[in-house]
Amino acid sequence: MTNAVPAAADKAASLNAFRAFLGRLNLSTWFGIVLVAALILCAIFAPLLATHDPNAQNILLYLSPPSAENILGTDQFGRDIYSRLLFGARYSLTIGFLAIVVALIIGSVIGMVAGYAGGRIDIILMQIMDVVLAFPSLILGLALVALMGATLTNIVIAIAFTAIPAFARIARAGVITQRNREYVQACHAMGFSNSRTLFRHILPAILPEIMVMASLWMATAVRTEASLAFIGLGLAPPTPTWGGMVREGFDNILSSFHLALFPSIAILILVLALNLIGDGLRDAIDPRLKDAS
Repeated sequence: MTNAVPAAADKAASLNAFRAFLGRLNLSTWFGIVLVAALILCAIFAPLLATHDPNAQNILLYLSPPSAENILGTDQFGRDIYSRLLFGARYSLTIGFLAIVVALIIGSVIGMVAGYAGGRIDIILMQIMDVVLAFPSLILGLALVALMGATLTNIVIAIAFTAIPAFARIARAGVITQRNREYVQACHAMGFSNSRTLFRHILPAILPEIMVMASLWMATAVRTEASLAFIGLGLAPPTPTWGGMVREGFDNILSSFHLALFPSIAILILVLALNLIGDGLRDAIDPRLKDAS
């Protein structure tokens, strides 16, 4: 009975803190959340929402403009653009999400170990991260995909590799800030292992900053995947991807500009929504950043 009261109090405090956090989210953040949620739902229910098979060709409808039968028109093979956009959302969201999850896990572990250990380990790990940061993310991703091959797994690995240093840096900075706090010293006094102190006590304190970085870098991952597809290093045709659709549309940009326009708008909406979410989460976690700007 005595243990139930503190547990209930902790649960109520956590709930109040979560409600306060939601209250600090501005309108643009909620707008971004709604947009991303809508795109996710479109990707999940693409088979139900699509009006045609995304890979079905009909040469009689070659480069047709938007019409009642084909809402957004057709491409140079007579394929329905609307249906291909819906199925393309699956690949853009999947690649962006998986790449950032991989980068978050690996980069956060590297940064936390470097920040907590300090000394020579910190110097070696962060110098490796600096070497990776020396290459532009698109160029590095392009080189990795060209070496490994343009498969879904390899594209995820390539994009994740370019994002690892960003998560390592933010995790390291957070650990350095937290490692001299009283609760960390209490963990040492109680004989907790370094791994328990690091991952069970310090990690929750720095996780919000890592999640903000994840939302911002997912937008970068989406742009990188679209760029790779645009230059021919995306998933192989006829797989519908937004970047690949933009590249295919450029072959007929003067006569049928809608081929490149609609996938470009889809990429713009997704990247804008993710940036709105990232900026809003950053301001909600630390309102002083908003006041300083």
